[in-house]
Amino acid sequence: MPEQKIANSSADSYPGNSVAEICVLQANAFLRAYKKLHDNQKDAVDQAVAEIIRDPAIGEAKKGDLSGVYVHKFDCVNQLFLLAYEYDPTTRVLLLVGTHENFYRNLKR
Repeated sequence: MPEQKIANSSADSYPGNSVAEICVLQANAFLRAYKKLHDNQKDAVDQAVAEIIRDPAIGEAKKGDLSGVYVHKFDCVNQLFLLAYEYDPTTRVLLLVGTHENFYRNLKR
């Protein structure tokens, strides 16, 4: 699973705090879906990932089988996309990205 470390920009705004590094992990399902997107769609997904890094509580918490998973809905080239992820204070795990069609079925796999 590829790993990408990104400095959390919100931590620098507080004096005396060291810059906290947020580790972003990508699941294989996310990578497969991401590489099929067009460049302009990838830009929109990158912006959504940056929003999740800044504020991980932005997504809606799921219940039942998907407890612990959050889904962030965002506009991607005039189409609604969903981005599933899990997080803790230092890590964001990107699980899946795509349209609503079969999204939750694929997420449960």
